[in-house]
Amino acid sequence: MVKDLAATLRAAPLAGLRVLDLSRVLAGPWAGQLLADLGADVVKVEQPGRGDDTRAWGPPYLKDEDGRDTVEAAYFQCANRNKRSLCIDLATPEGQQLVRRLAAQADVLLENFKVGGLKQYGLDSASLLELNPRLVYCSITGFGQHGPYAARAGYDFLIQGMGGLMSITGVPEGEPGAGPQKVGVAQTDIMTGLYATIAVQAALAERERSGLGQHIDLALLDVQVAALGNQAANYLCGGVVPQRMGNAHPNIVPYQAFPTADGDMILAIGNDGQFARFCAIAGHPEWAEDSRFVTNPQRVAHRAILIPLMRQATVMRTTDEWITAFELAAVPCGPVNRIDQVFADPQVVARGLKVEMAHPTAGKVALVANPVRLSASPVQYRLPPPLLGQHTDEVLGEWLGLEPQDVMGLRERKVV
Repeated sequence: MVKDLAATLRAAPLAGLRVLDLSRVLAGPWAGQLLADLGADVVKVEQPGRGDDTRAWGPPYLKDEDGRDTVEAAYFQCANRNKRSLCIDLATPEGQQLVRRLAAQADVLLENFKVGGLKQYGLDSASLLELNPRLVYCSITGFGQHGPYAARAGYDFLIQGMGGLMSITGVPEGEPGAGPQKVGVAQTDIMTGLYATIAVQAALAERERSGLGQHIDLALLDVQVAALGNQAANYLCGGVVPQRMGNAHPNIVPYQAFPTADGDMILAIGNDGQFARFCAIAGHPEWAEDSRFVTNPQRVAHRAILIPLMRQATVMRTTDEWITAFELAAVPCGPVNRIDQVFADPQVVARGLKVEMAHPTAGKVALVANPVRLSASPVQYRLPPPLLGQHTDEVLGEWLGLEPQDVMGLRERKVV
């Protein structure tokens, strides 16, 4: 069986693709890591002696086999798997020429410099597309390549606020602790990385027809507005500005967290049948026949009455007791897990969402697996997040044919 499966496996989907990653922090590196996981040869270009900003964003740091901190920040590890690190000083003419030569050999270039920031080096999209017409050049900025905010720097927290996400996240007005809240991870950066990956692959597919690359203009603000999803549609179609609702849902009731005898649980009841089964298990079958609650629109209209009634009922049993009962009746529910509980969850364990890779200074590094499951050309875990400049000689030799003495000369001149 295993032998049969191995025989059906094909090369990684993006094997043979060369990606030059000039980006740093999260959105661009996230896209680079996804492309690398799918088989692309991703070379991360970093500043000598410093590297990606997130290399210094600790603690925590990876620990070596003796339990001592290394210099490798945990943050950097999350977005740089399967890449090779190459150090080049872009402020030097020789460094700029090296990047141009690398871009001439690349299929994709990722960058997240400020608008116009690479033009002074001759590394802007117009210059490099002239040099390599097949290049897919992806620029990630806070606000895009044009518009009144184009020159501003953009950060995830700032964009979560400006893009509306924080206006609908947090405790409702009038309740203790009310006020805007950001999401607990850099959600806008991560979504931008996902959109960038989709855009790059779309441009590569189009290149198969036209033979030409193109420039991708991707902005964090654009992504955040697009990702408002149903909340944006609620405003555009209904004309009502969405407000913070805590854990409640604007269009579905009941769909939120409820207290239990020993904590909290999530109920995600999406239809009337599920609600009726919930009512029976909760000991209140009359709620499912009440004209105020019988359909979802009625439950939305009367949520202020229904939710307090439900909260009085849910505190009567423990979380595990409720989940056991609801799962047997196909009522969607679940616990509110801490992150340590997430990685101990039997489903997460069964799906292999934690992977460990050998690491040159830490011995090994634990990472979150890529969630993409391809039956015949699966994601491969080839390289751990690289040390700064770890692959400089290797990449310059493979991509540009430079000999060791050539690279030594570049080092002596502090180009790499």
